[in-house]
Amino acid sequence: MRDLYHAQLSLTAKSTHPRAEELVMMSRALDANLDISKRVRQNLLRLRKADAKRGREGMSAEQVLRAALIKQMFSFSYSELSFHLGDSSQLRGFCRLPPSAKVPMKSALQSNIGSLRAETWERANKAIVLHARACKVENGRWMRTDTTVVESNIHHPMDSSLLWDGVRVLTRIMLRAHDKYGTTRTNHKRRAKRRSIAILNAGRMERRIPLYKDLLKVAHKTVRAAESAAQELVHRGAVAYAAQLQHFLPLVKRVIDQTERRVVHGESVPATEKLVGIFEPHTDIIRKDRRDTYYGHKITISTGRSGMVLDLVVEKGNPADSTLAVRSADRHAALFGERPQRAAFDGGFASKANLEALQSAGTREACFSKPAGVSVEKMTSTPRVRRILKRFRAGIEATVSGPSA
Repeated sequence: MRDLYHAQLSLTAKSTHPRAEELVMMSRALDANLDISKRVRQNLLRLRKADAKRGREGMSAEQVLRAALIKQMFSFSYSELSFHLGDSSQLRGFCRLPPSAKVPMKSALQSNIGSLRAETWERANKAIVLHARACKVENGRWMRTDTTVVESNIHHPMDSSLLWDGVRVLTRIMLRAHDKYGTTRTNHKRRAKRRSIAILNAGRMERRIPLYKDLLKVAHKTVRAAESAAQELVHRGAVAYAAQLQHFLPLVKRVIDQTERRVVHGESVPATEKLVGIFEPHTDIIRKDRRDTYYGHKITISTGRSGMVLDLVVEKGNPADSTLAVRSADRHAALFGERPQRAAFDGGFASKANLEALQSAGTREACFSKPAGVSVEKMTSTPRVRRILKRFRAGIEATVSGPSA
């Protein structure tokens, strides 16, 4: 059974470095909001195996939560996180790891931190924001909102590389299942890899088309073999391998379909119908400023006067900023129980309808960095207030551009 807490270790700012003092304040905030650890524990119990008495003692909910915060705070990889937890007494103390305890391996950290659901993080953020309000760090009267893009950890999504990804992952699963259960297998990885590299170096599209057709032929063969293997695995009760194949098969079929439409039939596949990552299928195609293309997710961030992130929403697709202003103010009101008195937005949020909706709902001063058809005189009561809000809005750029954004 997983523990909720481990024996509390003293965490004091032995160093005068601002990071050490920041860890102390973060630890106090977490200790004042123990419900967060309880929710983390509920997520972790889903990982519990049937025989919980065997194997190494797992991390407590509090340790997992604090390790996740350290990872995000310093932009560590799981391997780097494991190293620094063993190397730094400050980080070990913050994560409540006893001096005699072994440092969690990167695989354990990845499994535990990765099990935390988005709803848990959202509730944790709300709890910390309300704690900040109780401590008079934030009062909810000021709000500034902007959007940015967080890229997924994927390679550049070329159809040829996605087909190669699909062939190799299906082949890998089939070979492992064959070694254990003797099910159907096929292995065209070498041929698929060669065609993928040849397409990359072909230059003109006329040279690529025959290579694409051969790569598609290999992909179809692999998919058919994987479907047969999945059926055999289901009959033999090998649920784990069957589930892996059933997860990747629809994704590989989507890549095959979009490649045939684009390369063979010459169609223009809409961005909303494209799959750009076999391993990160949720990735969206974000066109920013009509020139740069990103592969990841658009997020909407709201902060207050202290610079603390009050609200964060991961958007689906690429909605226009002008559709997000009123919703951000509504979410702010739901969190604090009152409307923001002063709100500042980027120019992309500007519209006459947004200004009227914000003011009618109770926001006294609403400023957009660029008017965009909105009368400057109607946005704020005085030019001085407008200057203050424009400078206030500029402060969110540091949050958006930060390493943990």
